[in-house]
Amino acid sequence: MADNDKTKDVNSFFAADPEKADREFFGRVPNPDRRGFLKRTGLATMAAMVGTSIPFHRNMPIGFVPAAMASEDVLVGKDGLTLLNDRPVNAETPPELLDDAITPTSRHFVRNNGIPPENTDPAGWELTIDGFVDTPMTLTIDDLKSKFEVVTRALTLECGGNGRGFFNPPAKGNQWTYGAVGCSEWTGVRLKDVLEAAGVQSNVVYTAHYGADTHLSGDPEKLPISRGMPIAKAMTEEVLIAFEMNGAPLHPLNGAPLRLVVPGWPASTAQKWLTRIELRDVVHDGPKMTGKAYRVPNRPVAPGEKVATEDFVIIERMPVKSLVTFPANGADVGMETEVRGHAWSGDRTVEKLEISTDFGTTWQTAELDAPVNSGAWQNWRANVSFAQAGYYEVWARATDSNGEMQPFAIDWNPKGYLNNTMHRVGLRVS
Repeated sequence: MADNDKTKDVNSFFAADPEKADREFFGRVPNPDRRGFLKRTGLATMAAMVGTSIPFHRNMPIGFVPAAMASEDVLVGKDGLTLLNDRPVNAETPPELLDDAITPTSRHFVRNNGIPPENTDPAGWELTIDGFVDTPMTLTIDDLKSKFEVVTRALTLECGGNGRGFFNPPAKGNQWTYGAVGCSEWTGVRLKDVLEAAGVQSNVVYTAHYGADTHLSGDPEKLPISRGMPIAKAMTEEVLIAFEMNGAPLHPLNGAPLRLVVPGWPASTAQKWLTRIELRDVVHDGPKMTGKAYRVPNRPVAPGEKVATEDFVIIERMPVKSLVTFPANGADVGMETEVRGHAWSGDRTVEKLEISTDFGTTWQTAELDAPVNSGAWQNWRANVSFAQAGYYEVWARATDSNGEMQPFAIDWNPKGYLNNTMHRVGLRVS
């Protein structure tokens, strides 16, 4: 299906080819009687989808979609997400469902490029560290836990294409609106510590990341995505190799059993189902690293302008941005209400959050919390009074530690990246 199709539900994914959908979602193996045998990891995934165990799972026919997940608002253990694309699976979270200071696993967005692996058993998982290192290593998850300091951090991940749905003319790709962002608590070890143990050689300039997901074509020689980052970013304190999310093992669609978490940069650098990190003496050239993928023009361009490939530069830090999570867009409120949300800015902190209820004529400074740790978004709130009943809009804008402020509108770019325009929420006051 085209990326810019309207929201699709889970039923449509299973309707075209039920057996194939079963394999991709659950790794279910068909039996001769057309019922499916769920492998352990597939059963765990389906149980996560419906929120409990399934005593009679062996009786499920091939292509069966549990009623609890058949709604377009429920997806593979996710609560209220909107499905944007079914192959690969991509889903975002409505802003009002991101109201928690720490994003629950069930409400963290999903961004896939390929087909998740069937076997995600942590007991047999291995991570290889190689390339330009003094001592190449292959580590189990138990090795990571026992040989390195285990830390827990609240870290913000945002898709580079978050907000693509608002570009005009439209940009190709998943039409994300506001919800390809989340700030969960991740537990793991610092990538920096692991690389130092391997011995980073002096000629290293970039990392290269590899995962166990497979290409949509089914070709085992093709990788769906393999991105990387400058070694200076990799050696910062906040970049983790994570094996837990919000105090539990990673969710299958969020990279179980092992992934990178790279706060402040496009979430595409945070490889899921992580199996290998290679250190390179050149900028990595894996899939989604070259051409125009995760790149923007090196200058402002006119809407619709054709830009030569050599004029694109790799996206690094994400721009300053904020989100209104309460009240929801279209809500009915009284003459007074609290307004709240989150703000973040790549590797920086947010210094000020302002809201306007008169279409940007005047601005009110909101109460803004410091991040709970470096790499986390910042929570904010303000009390608002309205002089009379009617329709109002709440606009929010953040200003970061370098003085950069969210704009009312941004320059267009061909791939629809880095949309950090002010979030606007319409309210009916009675």
